[in-house]
Amino acid sequence: MSEKAEKSPVVVAGAGPTGMTAALALRARGVPTTIVEADSEDRNRDGTRAIYVHGSTLRTLERIDPGLGKRLVERGLVWPTRRTLWRGEEVFSRTYDDPGGSGDIPHFTSLPQTDTETFLRDALEENGVEIQWDSAVERVESGPDGVRLETAGGDVWETEYLVGADGAGSTVRNEIGVDFRGSQSENSFVIVDVEETPENPLPNERVFHYEHPGVGGRNVLVVPFTGGWRVDIQCKESDDPDRLCSEEVLGEMIARILGERYRSRVSWVSEYKFKQVTANSFVDDHRRVLLAGEAAHLFAPYGARGMNSGVADADEAASAIAVANRAETEPVARAEVELYAARRQKAAEFNKDAAGQALKHLRDDSIVTRTKKAAAAKLADYWEDAGEWLDDAPYGPHGSPPITSIGQY
Repeated sequence: MSEKAEKSPVVVAGAGPTGMTAALALRARGVPTTIVEADSEDRNRDGTRAIYVHGSTLRTLERIDPGLGKRLVERGLVWPTRRTLWRGEEVFSRTYDDPGGSGDIPHFTSLPQTDTETFLRDALEENGVEIQWDSAVERVESGPDGVRLETAGGDVWETEYLVGADGAGSTVRNEIGVDFRGSQSENSFVIVDVEETPENPLPNERVFHYEHPGVGGRNVLVVPFTGGWRVDIQCKESDDPDRLCSEEVLGEMIARILGERYRSRVSWVSEYKFKQVTANSFVDDHRRVLLAGEAAHLFAPYGARGMNSGVADADEAASAIAVANRAETEPVARAEVELYAARRQKAAEFNKDAAGQALKHLRDDSIVTRTKKAAAAKLADYWEDAGEWLDDAPYGPHGSPPITSIGQY
């Protein structure tokens, strides 16, 4: 190996939430780590992205860097009410007196991902963990004794272990010969960030609209976060997403969904077809490269399983590497990494299926499904369980992956 190579016991590729969590979790376990990130230090992260942070994620962050989870809680908001409407008529509403629970860490908090990333980056700086910016991974070579990676800028790193947290288009994943498997949604979805008005703000409620009459019978999800609203609009198969994203059409839809005063308060808009995929392996053949977050899986957003599962991946990857680093024998080290892969792949398949169940509920226009939804809407006034089923179904099943874990997702 080259004498000019930089050396680090562990390198993390990617400075998103998953990569930064992995670095903090490794530091907490006494393992020196360096992050290499393709973007520049002054990068602009458009949109709020993942806004819903589960309580298990907050507890993980609090554990690996005491005070971090609580800082996110202080910045975020906990909405007390969830409501569901069917073609404009309310079929379910519930307000909780203590929606976050009674502990220091609530069941969830809602804030822009950009804020979450700022808190993570501050924590890295406070703990002396370096990020090498403008360092896109270009080549990865793994072997029995470690990993060698090269960046687009010509830097070379030699490391015992590499965590690939470099996102959906992961170079690390491609370099170790791992593929995605799964499917993509048939419908497009328009995702919109809307800034809150300074006066007369809307109540903090999560609202789901089945077949919203104001926007042509499209399904609409509205979720508050610190400073604004996330609006998800499910396109019809016949829709032209580019047309729906145009300033005039989108402004009209937002005015009909949130009110006229929000027409011109759109701060970000994007259009997606959601992928439901997992990597066919979470590690390389030599058990030296561990994939985490979107480098390992992509889910539809219903149930907020993306970033939250990435944080769980990161924490468990750090645990596996810490044990492997101290192992006296190579078989023990390999077994720890293989256990990580088995556990997180099982969790990813669970989350993919759960998000897929929600996606199927939303897009299924079969006679049977439409009849069940319509019947539940009619019964909701007399039978609360019917309304609650309509409220819950768009988010997939409750519960955690069937693995022993300190994280929920």
